[in-house]
Amino acid sequence: MLKKNGYMVLLTSFCLGMFFFSPTLFSQGKTDIKLDEKVKNFIESHRYQWQDMNVSEEDGKVLYDLVVKNNYTKALEIGTSTGHSAIWIAWALSKTGGKLITIEINERRHKEALENFKAAGLSDYIDARRADAHELVLELEGPFDFVFCDADKNWYKNYLMAVYPKLEVGGCFTAHNVRGGRMWGIREFLDYLSSLPSMETTIDKSSWSGISISYKKAEK
Repeated sequence: MLKKNGYMVLLTSFCLGMFFFSPTLFSQGKTDIKLDEKVKNFIESHRYQWQDMNVSEEDGKVLYDLVVKNNYTKALEIGTSTGHSAIWIAWALSKTGGKLITIEINERRHKEALENFKAAGLSDYIDARRADAHELVLELEGPFDFVFCDADKNWYKNYLMAVYPKLEVGGCFTAHNVRGGRMWGIREFLDYLSSLPSMETTIDKSSWSGISISYKKAEK
C-alpha cells in the first residue's frame, strides 16, 4: 500500500508539472535550477492575481517558447503593465543569455512591475523604463530580435513602422489582442503587416486574445 501511494504521489506530481509547463519549456537553453524554481514559484503563487491588462499564462508561455526556440537575446516589450508578460520573456532570456527592454508609461504599474521582477528573481534580465512608448520606441537604437507589442492598439502600426528597421532578419515581432481584428487599430495593423513581403505572419489562437507572430525574412 505504501509503495502504491508513493507511486500515485509521483504520478500526480508529474501530471501537475506537465499541466503547468508548455511542451518546449526547459527543452532548450541553459538551466539555472535555483532561478527556475524561484520564477516557477512566483508564477504559481500569482496565477490568479494578474489584472491591469496583463497577458494570460497561456500567452506568456507562447512568448517564452518563441524566445527559447529561436535563441533570441535582444528583446523589446512595448507595454509592461505590472510585468506578467515581461516575466515570461525575461525567464526565457535567462536561458539564452539575453536581456529585455520593457516600456510602461504609468508610474503605478511601472513600480509594481519592478517589485514583481525582483520577487521573481529576474531583475538582472530586465531594463524597465517608465516612458512614453510613442517617443522612446523611436529613440531606441536596437537592434532587436524579438518584440512584443501590448500597448495602445491604435498605435500598433506606428510601433511596427518604428521598430521594423531595427528588427534583425530572422527576428520576430509579436502583438497581443489581434484575434478577429475587432479592436480599433488592429485591422489597420494587420493589413499593414500583410503588405510587407519581408514579414511572414501567423496568428496564435491558443488563447482568446490572439497573438500575431511575424518573422522578418529579409530586409525588404
